[in-house]
Amino acid sequence: MPAENPYADGAAFMEGRYMPISEARIPITDWGFTRSDVTYDVVHVWQGRFFRLEDHLDRFERSAAGLRLNLPHSRQSMREILGECVRLTGLRDAYVEMGCTRGVPPPGTRDPRELRNRYFAFARPFIWIATEEQRKRGLHLVISQVQRIPPESVDPTIKNFHWGDLMRGLYEAYDRGGETAVLVDGSGNVTEGPGFNIFVVKDGQVCTPARGVLEGITRMTVLELCAECDLPLQLGEVSAQAVRSADEVFLSSTAGGVLPVTKVDGKALGTGEPGPVTNRLRDLYWSKKEAGWHGTPVQ
Repeated sequence: MPAENPYADGAAFMEGRYMPISEARIPITDWGFTRSDVTYDVVHVWQGRFFRLEDHLDRFERSAAGLRLNLPHSRQSMREILGECVRLTGLRDAYVEMGCTRGVPPPGTRDPRELRNRYFAFARPFIWIATEEQRKRGLHLVISQVQRIPPESVDPTIKNFHWGDLMRGLYEAYDRGGETAVLVDGSGNVTEGPGFNIFVVKDGQVCTPARGVLEGITRMTVLELCAECDLPLQLGEVSAQAVRSADEVFLSSTAGGVLPVTKVDGKALGTGEPGPVTNRLRDLYWSKKEAGWHGTPVQ
């Protein structure tokens, strides 16, 4: 009988070696933990292929540069590390994360320039942002009263762990009978939610917020699909009222692709079922991806 794979639940890379994910640790004095001084990125593997790996590496490198973090590995080395994490697990569908923390300060200093930045990576079974039942019928979205951290304070285009406001919004959604939340800015326009970008459809036009949001890789994919389908697209301000009165609303996320929303603040949108634009984009997203679109095989 073959031995059980010790990496079946996930494989991690830290400090130059691979290990089962259950053994991965960072010191409690690492500023990535104590100060949220860290950036990360998440790419997924579907049917044995990374989806848009180079785009994720591009964003990760930009994020590290934006926080003045020095990545200790070359781009090619990071490709190999991510691939090896997946290979060790034996997974065909995987959630793969890489990150860089500020590191542990030497004794007696608080100067961030003196810290050795720390790279980590891990792969684990694919994680969905919504259940199968929610993906079929559509999510119940709540427009939270919590204001998103303004981009003047924390740049949302740099992927970060500043999720305090997002978690407040998520619990508010639960308290109001919803399943997830989107936060607003200081002017009452929607921004983003915990792990997703938002799109609204009105009279055939697709709109999504242009400011105060992470420039998601799946968001970018949806923009490309809209162009391919000749769907009118607008990037700009999207008011909370525009979401409530939309014909359709959908979310985009690495952890689920195109996800329909069929209820906002307790009220059904349209027919109360995923709309035609949402279904068209969702079906196209999955069919193209399963055909190998933007795919990089795991060696």
